[in-house]
This record gives sequence, C-alpha cells and structure tokens, in this order.
Amino acid sequence: MDEYEEKALSELVSWKKKVAKKSGRLERMSKKAQIKLNSYIPDRVHKVITDSIKGMIEAVLSGSKYMSKEKNVVLLTLQQKEEWVAKTVTAYRKTAVMEGVGTGAAGLLIGLADFPLLLSIKMKLLFELSRIYGFDPNKYEERLFTLHIFQMAFSSEEKKLETLQVIEEWDSGKWPEIDWQQFQQEYRDHIDVIKMFQLVPGIGAAVGGYANHHLLEHLGETAVHCYRIRLLKQ
Repeated sequence: MDEYEEKALSELVSWKKKVAKKSGRLERMSKKAQIKLNSYIPDRVHKVITDSIKGMIEAVLSGSKYMSKEKNVVLLTLQQKEEWVAKTVTAYRKTAVMEGVGTGAAGLLIGLADFPLLLSIKMKLLFELSRIYGFDPNKYEERLFTLHIFQMAFSSEEKKLETLQVIEEWDSGKWPEIDWQQFQQEYRDHIDVIKMFQLVPGIGAAVGGYANHHLLEHLGETAVHCYRIRLLKQ
C-alpha cells in the first residue's frame, strides 16, 4: 500500500465513523420539522419526485439510458483515478448548479422539472465514476451498486448503516435488490424541504444552485468512499 492509499484508508475509516455516529438532538429536531413541512408540499410535487425516482431506477436497472464511454484505467494508480474523479465531480456539479439556478428562477411549473433533471445528472455522474474506478456499468451488478451508492448518500441513519454493510460485502456476490418504494421515500425525506424552497419565487434560483451544489458534492464524496471500500480490499 503506497502513501496515497494509506491516506485514503485513513479517510475511509474516519468516514465510516461519521456514518455510524448517531445524530444529535438538533438533527433529530430538524428531522421532525422536516416531516411536518413535508405535509405542506403540494401533491403534484410529491408525484413528480416519486415518478422521477421510479423511472430512474427502472432505467438504471435496464441499462438503457446511462451507459458511459469506455475508459482505459487499468494502469492508473488510485491517486490518478481519484484526481480524475475530482475533476469529473466538479464538472457535473457545475452542470447541476446551472440547472438548479435556471429551473429555480423559472417558477413553479419549470421548477418541477428540476427533480428528473437532477436525478439524471446524478446517475450519469455515478456511471462515469464507476468507469474511472475500473468497474463496468454495463454489468447489472455494477448498475445495482450505483443505486446502493445513491441510497447510501440519500437515506436515513438506519438505512445508511444497512447499506454500508451491503457495500462492505459486495464482492461476496450477494447483491440484494432495491426496494424502490423505500428507496424513493428515503430520497424524498432527504431532499424534500430544501427543494421545496427552490419553488418559491424570488429565492428559487439561489436555493436551487446551492442545493444542487451540495447534493452533487455529497454524492461524489459518498461514491469515492464506497469504491475505496472495494479497491482497498483488493
């Protein structure tokens, strides 16, 4: 293990501890407030999110929409791969920010379009990262793995720990299927409140840009650690 891999392993250990750490009182209070606020979100917003997530899962598992180009990474070190990963995350994050600002500034009806568009950006990012780390998203199990990364990034504490265990044991060949109903509900609970404010006239653009920046950054960081789990074992 070289110096960079030792550093990556240390960061991975710290990240796992962060995932396992129970939320404080403030976080629990925020969660209760979020649940209350969710009840005020219009039904059509809920429907757009639900339909978008269901469609995304079906597209990913069928493998028809998110195929990325072949990347020759066989001879790259982990450090070289992750330098490429960082540039890729930055590029997708910029795209997501512009999309969030644009749809957030356009009002309610156009603002609703942000949900499926942002999902598409997130999944394309995950497929690109899969390639860079040396895995083939044309394979069903790798497409399934990207969904577990997604679930790891946007779920409750309990689901994160459950998903982390699945990722730790991924190369054993035991690949649990995704419960899409639970999957979409976890995702909605994670993003509903901040994305609701994106639909508010006057502040939608600022909120949309900030939210998308944060969500892409968080997804990228989660993906990095999930792939480190697999690669550092090797």
